[in-house]
Amino acid sequence: MTDWIGRTFTSTTGWDHLEDLVDLGNRMAGTEGERRGAELTREALSEAGARDASIEEFPIQGWERGTSEIRAGETVQDCIALPRSPSEEAEGEFVDLGYGLPEDFEESDVEGKVVMARSDVPDHYDRYIHRREKYYYAVEGGAAAFVYRNHVQGCLPPTGSVGTPEEPIGAIPAVGVSSEVGARLARRFEGDELAVGVEAEIGDATSQNVHAELGPETDERLLVTSHVDAHDIAEGAADNGAGTAMVVELANALVDREDELETRVEFVVYGAEEVGLIGSEHYAANADHDAIEAIVNNDGVVRGRTLEFSTHGFPELREAAETIGERFGHPVETIPQQGPHSDHWPFVQWGVPGYHVMSDTGEQGRGWGHTFADTLEKIEVRDLREQAILLTELVVHLARDDVEIERRSPEAIEADLEDENQAEGMRVIGDWPYDD
Repeated sequence: MTDWIGRTFTSTTGWDHLEDLVDLGNRMAGTEGERRGAELTREALSEAGARDASIEEFPIQGWERGTSEIRAGETVQDCIALPRSPSEEAEGEFVDLGYGLPEDFEESDVEGKVVMARSDVPDHYDRYIHRREKYYYAVEGGAAAFVYRNHVQGCLPPTGSVGTPEEPIGAIPAVGVSSEVGARLARRFEGDELAVGVEAEIGDATSQNVHAELGPETDERLLVTSHVDAHDIAEGAADNGAGTAMVVELANALVDREDELETRVEFVVYGAEEVGLIGSEHYAANADHDAIEAIVNNDGVVRGRTLEFSTHGFPELREAAETIGERFGHPVETIPQQGPHSDHWPFVQWGVPGYHVMSDTGEQGRGWGHTFADTLEKIEVRDLREQAILLTELVVHLARDDVEIERRSPEAIEADLEDENQAEGMRVIGDWPYDD
């Protein structure tokens, strides 16, 4: 009964796939690299033993990086464009808003100015503020351009998309700068005129989702998901090559346990997550939500040894994760709050039970993610294998007929977002799905 554990802990299936993905280089949404990553994932799922492995295409707003720069005084400061920034140049007085909290924008006149905000929040603050929220506070205030400063040291400018579902290309030029460049700008150029320029190719593009299945052909299904796209500046090992490698490893392990599955397990590896959850939005718009028993979304796994489960207020999901952790004597962490920034969200926002599975790194924000440093050597094969064992057991547990997870109403999810002080930011970035 436990032979599968030994096979999973010695398996190279997931790790081999992770190496294949990072060696592709650029997996930006809508590129040939993303397409090749999807094809490799389809092949890996099929070779693992999942059935009906296929690719489904859908259109997206394309964006390909050109050059970008900040001209300050007689200097040119290093920066990178934030994806879906418009391809244009803007000038204005430079103002450093520090953390870029909502109150910082309320108390400052940013009209016509080049605004810089950090990528973190202070320890005392009650919630994380997403990059896009800070960007759209700048837009609402009439800023000329936006500069996003990494809080992680190491000369690493951060990337990450802007834009909204209605207007996928942002309203003002946006660039990321390293912590060190940000400190230099704040020290030398506060109050001076700066120019921010972005060049990019903008047009139509195509992305794709990968599908495969295991288990009985029931109408109900359990989704095991990740995203294969990554930002074009790095290998995308942690975000989210490791998540896709985990899905492949889970398929490999579940083939050994297929006779224990009492509900169909569908593996879905999404495209275009990094530019607005486009792949999962496409799937969710065409899916029967009532047939989805639960979602296990792997985005941020393997970065640390302890698994972290955002459970979105579903008590049965919290209990299941803790039960599996106790069964194996392995620590897990559960977070009850809503987490609206990954591929489970297009379903969870309407009350479908879902996890966002990550790993605890002890850091705020993405760490190496969304920078040049998101590379393979940051990932440990031991963590991939250990977490695959825990998640395989979790999937088998959730797929049992006698495990029932009560749905939540959209009104309950909406109330949680209000209580957690997340609603305001979601409205600002155009991600609020409910009628006010």
